[in-house]
Amino acid sequence: MVEPRNTSGISPAKSLLTASDEFVFLIEEVPRKLRRKFDASTARFGLTRTQWRALVYIYRTPGMTQTDLSKCLELERASVGHVVDQLERMVLAERRAAKGDRRVWELHLLPRAIEILPQLRAEADMIYARLLHMISPTEIRAMRSLLTKMSGNLESGSEDMPPR
Repeated sequence: MVEPRNTSGISPAKSLLTASDEFVFLIEEVPRKLRRKFDASTARFGLTRTQWRALVYIYRTPGMTQTDLSKCLELERASVGHVVDQLERMVLAERRAAKGDRRVWELHLLPRAIEILPQLRAEADMIYARLLHMISPTEIRAMRSLLTKMSGNLESGSEDMPPR
């Protein structure tokens, strides 16, 4: 096999890895590491990070439906059904038929979940403190602004993009 000839004077590997790539890879690395920290932390409680997030959303909005929870977790309804099944087996949450429509299930926390949520909150706070160590409030505001803009850029259509 013949290697393609590079006449630009730049090594092929360097020409394929741009500063934008490195920036985006770094952006992707932070949530990956954060997920690993959360997974290790919630495992001590016998929970997955998704189960912990589900508990928090249900706590915030008692009686929310599985459909609402699936939107919050950005998961398919069937996957959320599995998460809720697990929470029910662990006696942390329960489904209750909605008044007026027995086809709809409302989600409610059970006392055991309410007991462990403060401990889970403390774990999350420790992880966040480690994540944000030596980052000033000004830097946090700037990062929030940048991430909000990037998120908006990805949601907008290509017609909003400047010409190349």
